[in-house]
Amino acid sequence: MYKWILPSLSDILAANQTPMAPACSAKAESQWRLSLAATEKLLLNTLGNSINDNTQGLVLAAPAPLFSQLELTQNLQTITFTAKPFNPLALMPFQMPTVKVPEFSSHPSEPVLPLLAQDPLGSEQFCLVFTNAFQLVLVLGEDENGNRLFSFSFDPEVVQQAWKALGARIMLVNPDEFANLASLVQKYGEVAPDFRVVTQFSQLVLTEFSENKDIKSASTNDKDDSLVVESDGNQSHHIPISSASSYRSDVELLQAFAHEVRTPLATIRTMTRLLLKYKDLPANVIKRLQMIDAECTEQIDRMELLFRAAELETSNTSGNSGTQLTPMCLEQVLQESIPRWQQAASRRNLNLNVVLPQKLPTVISNPNMLDRVLTNLIENFARNLPSGSQLQVQFVTAGNQLKLQLLPLLQGDDTNANKHECTPPIRKAIGQLLMFQPETGTISLNLAATKHLFQAIGGKLIVRQRPKHGEVMTIFLPLEAVNEPESGFLVSK
Repeated sequence: MYKWILPSLSDILAANQTPMAPACSAKAESQWRLSLAATEKLLLNTLGNSINDNTQGLVLAAPAPLFSQLELTQNLQTITFTAKPFNPLALMPFQMPTVKVPEFSSHPSEPVLPLLAQDPLGSEQFCLVFTNAFQLVLVLGEDENGNRLFSFSFDPEVVQQAWKALGARIMLVNPDEFANLASLVQKYGEVAPDFRVVTQFSQLVLTEFSENKDIKSASTNDKDDSLVVESDGNQSHHIPISSASSYRSDVELLQAFAHEVRTPLATIRTMTRLLLKYKDLPANVIKRLQMIDAECTEQIDRMELLFRAAELETSNTSGNSGTQLTPMCLEQVLQESIPRWQQAASRRNLNLNVVLPQKLPTVISNPNMLDRVLTNLIENFARNLPSGSQLQVQFVTAGNQLKLQLLPLLQGDDTNANKHECTPPIRKAIGQLLMFQPETGTISLNLAATKHLFQAIGGKLIVRQRPKHGEVMTIFLPLEAVNEPESGFLVSK
């Protein structure tokens, strides 16, 4: 079978990313539109404070210009690729001059470069952004099976590969324009992704998704049919069938962003650890590099947990969690975890007090997930406490279970006289899986998704509001049961 020699942008991103589940056309196009809206806002936030007569960025798009904001059209040079304006009477395609198509945009000076009619790139929608702050590629195309697929990347190597694929087509169709465009791209070089920019982009997409969902919800009627998703052993929540597709879209979107945020953070952490190997670094430089390393590690773990939570949500709907539970030594896990918890608490000016029994029992859980789930829960819990508070983490055995309780002691608390009441933090739902806290700007899993995580590691999470202590979280983990031959009974360690 004949195959086009030049890779499409979908091929390039697929070769450089973790494979994603294909989406239906509506889902993929929705992800494309939401991400474009987020990109536009990101560009406005990045370039809006420095509007002047100089070009601040370059955008290569297809099949039409994508941004209409005046602030962007004044500061971005846009070049459009499309197969439509190609002259069918031209015997030699590479002799075609650049075609002007003013009706595609309100900015009449935007040039349009032609693509060959048989080029598979002509059926893709894409956007390459080059600025001094970040570089980004977004693609709405198809996988090898013909399924619609949206993908994006901030990785400068992936962006450069996408540009090379476009450059090869310019050389084929319009070689006179290649040198000029190549010099424009080279002007911006390769920009390493800043995790703050990637995080901001993710938050903007989630905000766009939430606003889009609210609009759709307001215009549709409720239906009786629902999809049941278990949240713990005793309760479940229902998702209307009419919104089940948006629920799955939530999961796919969360997986994509968790993966994309992890990539630049892992790069930054690797570079930081390489710098730490240099000898004779000043003490203050070492301290700052160690802080960067710790912050990257914390956020990478959070993103991996979000990715895992999204996978669990998918498996919950199909009734298969796929998580292996084994006996594990909790003492060894806590020896590594508690110092990290205390470090995270000290960064927020909190005092962490961990109360342990004389001997920690063996629990039944998932060794790869237990530490990450507990650490994420404690860190999210600590973010809700005011500076100067004390967080108590207490471990006690309760029958055949280990009980772990997170209890905040606010600044000035007195166990004998504490008359003030604590108000719970304000949280706003973003889609079906996430919560946004306006006071701290924190995005975290909602309660149902968090309970699913603990269910996956064999545990159970209970959250209660107490007037004098605020939010109190209690986790139960099963203990290993051993068979005593002399008695014939099962006794919990």
